[in-house]
Amino acid sequence: MKVADLIASRRDVYSIAEDTTVHDAARYLRDKQVRAVGVCDQHGVLLGVVSQSDVSDKVAAENKCPAWMRVSEIMTRQLVSTTPETSLEDCLRLMEQHGIYHLVVLDHAKGFRGMISVTDLLQLFASDQKARADMLEAMIFPQR
Repeated sequence: MKVADLIASRRDVYSIAEDTTVHDAARYLRDKQVRAVGVCDQHGVLLGVVSQSDVSDKVAAENKCPAWMRVSEIMTRQLVSTTPETSLEDCLRLMEQHGIYHLVVLDHAKGFRGMISVTDLLQLFASDQKARADMLEAMIFPQR
């Protein structure tokens, strides 16, 4: 399975503007029920990513005011990205290798396509394992 298969059903690509306050970004993350979001310039070009970790580590833990700070001050700029053609196993390896929980999905033709998280991968792998277990159980204990 590839990244394209995982993101195919998604209708929205969540992103915020680089001049968004950290306070507004935190509310956006909460409202959209995501843990990270792309940060784009006025032309929609991806500049970085801001996550709940960025907010807690760089703002709350430092006792800074989120209403006065912009996400451009705390966002992660050096991104680890993948493409829609990348296998999900390779994505998991990238996340493990870099110690990250989200990968930016970039398409050469369409640009920023969103993000995938380790939770996305775990849910998919778990459902796949359950389907295999159910199949084996049906083979071993057929219904009469």
